[in-house]
Amino acid sequence: PQIAVTGEGKIKVVPDMGVISLGVENTGKDAAEVKKLNDEIVDKVIKYIKKNTIPASDFQTTNVSLYKNYDYEKKKYNFVANQTITITLKDLKKYNEFMMGISDTGVTTIHGVEFKSSKLADYESDARKNAMINAKKKAEDYVSVLNQKVGKSLLISDNTYVQMPQPMFKGAMMSMDAEAGGMPRETLAIGEIEINATVQVSFVLE
Repeated sequence: PQIAVTGEGKIKVVPDMGVISLGVENTGKDAAEVKKLNDEIVDKVIKYIKKNTIPASDFQTTNVSLYKNYDYEKKKYNFVANQTITITLKDLKKYNEFMMGISDTGVTTIHGVEFKSSKLADYESDARKNAMINAKKKAEDYVSVLNQKVGKSLLISDNTYVQMPQPMFKGAMMSMDAEAGGMPRETLAIGEIEINATVQVSFVLE
């Protein structure tokens, strides 16, 4: 005699760090010249990042490309140079100031911002514990009307789908002065990260 139930555990946390992806792109007739232009901007970007006391371990070039592209309208070839740099900003209070300054370096694209928590592993552990508590409570609810008790667990199966939690926000914009009063606008909606854990447990019935 046994009972099998599914338990769910959810933890909502406010992110405390962000991963910013920036892009630099230049187009021209000569490959060497295009690469030179791109390298000059990337040099400014890296110097700006270091100026903001971001350690070398927290920023990285994640993509570099130089390719020949055909312009169908002008009916001629040109060269396109791209480079993507990813920065981990561990203090979100510095986000607005950092993004305003980075725009002056010549960055052409902001690919996006992903919010994370530095204590993600701890929160995942709490979610799993909550899932087990939920499973046991469900089992006790079911058998209470049968005058039986829930005994030891026979089988525990983790059904959690592992993926990076996504923030609930509509977008991020560079800070701009408000039209009235010159007060800075709130440009970043951080939201919350929801961490889910699902477990299936079989208990002995006593």
